[in-house]
Amino acid sequence: MKTILLIEDDTALRENTAELLELSDYTVITAPNGKLGIEHAKAHKPDIIVCDIMMPEIDGYGVLEALSLDHHTSHIPFIFLSAKTEHKEIRKGMDMGADDYLTKPFDEEELMSAIESRLAKSKLLRDLSSSSPQNEEDDDKLRSLHELKNFFDDYGELKNYKKGENIYREGDHSNKVFLILKGVVKSHKMDESGKELITALYKADDFLGFTSFMDNVPYQESATAVEATELAAVSKDNLKDILEKSKNVSLEFMELLTDNLSDIKEQLLQMAYSSVRKKTAQTILQFAAVLDKKPEDGIKISRNDLASVAGIATESLIRTLSSFKKEGLIEIEGRNIKILQLDELQHVE
Repeated sequence: MKTILLIEDDTALRENTAELLELSDYTVITAPNGKLGIEHAKAHKPDIIVCDIMMPEIDGYGVLEALSLDHHTSHIPFIFLSAKTEHKEIRKGMDMGADDYLTKPFDEEELMSAIESRLAKSKLLRDLSSSSPQNEEDDDKLRSLHELKNFFDDYGELKNYKKGENIYREGDHSNKVFLILKGVVKSHKMDESGKELITALYKADDFLGFTSFMDNVPYQESATAVEATELAAVSKDNLKDILEKSKNVSLEFMELLTDNLSDIKEQLLQMAYSSVRKKTAQTILQFAAVLDKKPEDGIKISRNDLASVAGIATESLIRTLSSFKKEGLIEIEGRNIKILQLDELQHVE
């Protein structure tokens, strides 16, 4: 039976979550603050830790930092649980080494899925580690996706692009992979009629420009900076060499690509089956998230880009935006769109 350490200062949430986990056949240890959480983690060596961020004594970031510095606990999968939803807060936790991040309120399926997937990944990595002989030469290998991103940042070729500038075009030789350090990038293709179709949006901390490592396949789409963007570029040969040397990094990389495919599948389903109103609402929310904007701050984005991501005609998008404005869901000032009723926009059908 797996043991979970739950660190949460809200008594009701802590007790309810512990009961839920116990009903799912987990042994649960609880702590009401970060200080006791660290003590329990070192004493009991749980299989996984679920930890709130805003807590008395020591916050969640402090807990993760303390456990990461102790080799007895640094390997334990760590999931943040918090009401904080801003991108910079999420990225801070992930940069520190957290394995996942759940926002309150969460549902039972979401929590169980996160725990089960992290436990499964941890077991897989342990099995691979135990079956692979280690030697001193392994000391200079990258051991995690986080270290790989640091490698891009430290040793990659830094490139800066102005808003609207092409990073690469469809058909160009694909000899580099990019990590976005700052800014937003759109990937896009042209259909037979010359209409631009946006296939994905990428933000800071995302990888960009993947094609086959084995064959000399050109870029299958174009990439353009949506705003001022800074990238770190590494050759495909160097990246391939890193992945061949580190199974851990390769597995995390595969998981990342799988998550990206799931996101694309969800977007395609939305484009195919959702109403024009829902497509428009979800696309506004998607741009707000990628551009890391608060709803009240508004997003400045072209109507063509909105329509392209939503998969609808520009005229239909403009009519729907006008409808949303009349309903008081959004406010429009030129190209700037401010979200006035976030919850209602999220539930547009």
